[in-house]
Amino acid sequence: MTVSTQTVSTIQFPYKRTLGPVMGRFFSELTARRIVGIRSGERVIVPPMEYDPETGNELARDFVEVGPAGTVRSWTWVAEPIASHPLDRPFAFVLIRLDGADTDLVHVLDAGAEDAVHTGMRVAPRWRDEPVGRIDDIVCFVPGERAETPEGEPGEAQEVTTMEYFSTITYTDVLSPTLVRYASNLRAGKLTGQRCPQCNRVFLGRGYCSVDAIRLGPELDEDLPDRGVVSNYTIVTPTPYPGQKETEPFARASVVLEGDEMVIAQQQILDLPVSEIRVGMRVRAEWMPEAERDAAEITSKGWGTVAGFIRGWRPTGEPDEPAEQYMNRVF
Repeated sequence: MTVSTQTVSTIQFPYKRTLGPVMGRFFSELTARRIVGIRSGERVIVPPMEYDPETGNELARDFVEVGPAGTVRSWTWVAEPIASHPLDRPFAFVLIRLDGADTDLVHVLDAGAEDAVHTGMRVAPRWRDEPVGRIDDIVCFVPGERAETPEGEPGEAQEVTTMEYFSTITYTDVLSPTLVRYASNLRAGKLTGQRCPQCNRVFLGRGYCSVDAIRLGPELDEDLPDRGVVSNYTIVTPTPYPGQKETEPFARASVVLEGDEMVIAQQQILDLPVSEIRVGMRVRAEWMPEAERDAAEITSKGWGTVAGFIRGWRPTGEPDEPAEQYMNRVF
């Protein structure tokens, strides 16, 4: 099977922050479908700020309701939205000077077509059916003077003190020729590395010797055993977090491959209580089924990585190696 030279990865983690008295008031008012700014001398700043952006002085909590309609001051058209954009159809990012404000609010405009957008046009918000105190309680702005509001009164503003969301980044890795060969061999159920001709150390999927700073080409590839010895380990006791899969204490171990100094770190020891894992224990790799290995990917930072190809390492039952020879070493 051909290995792709690029992989796309996504990192996502939950984020929570307190809003403070000023932004907290702004988001609280959104739950009642109102937009507020804060007075700074003769100006009204929207969204409100705790400190004057020109002088740095703390502002009095003099909030002013503005809008909801306003005037487009500047805009840019998005013809092909991506998953992280607020709308799933072409739209414009706009700077809007809401009525009664002296600064501009960044938001999105659903105008239908690029030629329907122009600087100076009047727009108004389209409100979410059930506002919760987020900026997307205003789904978007639309052309015209009248806000699009669901039937019924919004009720009193609900206090909002924190903001919670998932922070996500998606990135593309371009794989080196060494990693492509490494991943191809992992899919075939083989561990391979390159042996440095100067220091005799073996490296997995790296393509260079980090000791002698020389390139390690395909002519230095060699097959490595999928057996080894546990050289150290850590027992992790999970704490609750979104998307949690591990709920009981688990171990991650470093395995020194048999007959060499090559270490594969962060490995799972299979079918053994964490209390029975020990330094010097002999283990053998348990490979994922071929179909699952074919679906696995490796990233540009994946030298030495076997995740998705090796399920874990199973004790062989053979006598342990002396633990003393692995003391005070990581690699």
